[in-house]
Amino acid sequence: MSFSHTIQLLFSMRAVDLKFAFLIFKYFPYGGMQRDMLRTATRLAAMGHTVDIFTMSWDGEQPAANIHVHIVPASGWFNYQKYQHFIHRAQAMIEQDFSVDLMVGYNRMGGLDVYFAADPCFIERAHHQRSWLYRLTPRYRWFQKTEELIFSPAARTEMLMVDMAEKNVFQRWYQTQESRFHFIPPFLSSERLQLHDRDEMRVYLRQAFDLPQDAIVMLLVGSGFYMKGLDRAVAAIATLPGHMLQRLKLVAIGQDKPEPFIKLARKLGVSGNLVISKGRPDIPKLMQGADLYLHPAYRENTGLVILEALASGLPVMATASCGYAYHVQEANAGRVVPIPFVQDSLNQLLRETLTLIFAADSQVGAWRRHGLQYAQGVMAANDGSAEANILLRLAEARQKERT
Repeated sequence: MSFSHTIQLLFSMRAVDLKFAFLIFKYFPYGGMQRDMLRTATRLAAMGHTVDIFTMSWDGEQPAANIHVHIVPASGWFNYQKYQHFIHRAQAMIEQDFSVDLMVGYNRMGGLDVYFAADPCFIERAHHQRSWLYRLTPRYRWFQKTEELIFSPAARTEMLMVDMAEKNVFQRWYQTQESRFHFIPPFLSSERLQLHDRDEMRVYLRQAFDLPQDAIVMLLVGSGFYMKGLDRAVAAIATLPGHMLQRLKLVAIGQDKPEPFIKLARKLGVSGNLVISKGRPDIPKLMQGADLYLHPAYRENTGLVILEALASGLPVMATASCGYAYHVQEANAGRVVPIPFVQDSLNQLLRETLTLIFAADSQVGAWRRHGLQYAQGVMAANDGSAEANILLRLAEARQKERT
């Protein structure tokens, strides 16, 4: 055996048993960030590596072999205090009982090797969307300090970015070095987004929520109804003419308290047009049976659900404050509400779009085709292993630093 071949063999042997620690505050099966985390862990495990996941709670099936879930309870009067307690306990466990090559966080926290930047810049939102009084609170100080521990030029944390436009925001506040950002192309699962007969899916959706078969159905999906703009959607529906309201339904699906939005719909006289459901595993089927995907979010780093709607052949209306809203424009597969957001603009665009949908205008069919074609290109750019490959490279680099 040649010397070079021996070196290659030794390197490959070393690389087959890397150990990763993933930290996430809460896991539930319908969150976009949570799905990204579990997919990456599954890819690493399939390559022969070990992943230990540390979380305060786990809702859903346990993952496959080589992925070990550790529930780390945390206490505190406020959420940020619970988060800090979790971070302290989890990282102490890792340091004492686990020998890991890379510590990866999916929420803001110090002490990480890698941060998966699924959330937009906290300090940017705090200065532009909240009052100065908020910036005097302990909650603000905790989140700002935690974000600084990640993005400060003195930190060693590497960032996986799902939206490189947000990178400029972080750099404006923290002057983070360019070399620490690593871009991840969007991932769409071809298996999860398998296409079905659209007429059958229309029946499926309406039966699932006991709706009339002639109902025009809009979907809004995601945990955190407020940030997804469900209040904006309800307000927009309330401005529609009566002949539309007779057939229109908005189905909102996600992990959040429905009461404030039910109360708002009742106040505005459109409670009969709103259906709210907990998270479900059949979102792609529901999308293929719907007429419009509505996503008037206040601010969202990405909004993978927007791409999932395009891949389902569903026209999309989203606010430009969503990182992935530009995909709707590039695909010519719907409408984008400009920023700064004005409720009247959403109201007008929604009425215009629904007018086309009610009339079965050819433009709607074109939006569906364009979205499907565009999504195929997105799928080709990332087969689901991009995050795992970046983490492997970073883990190997950290290994070399330690030897």
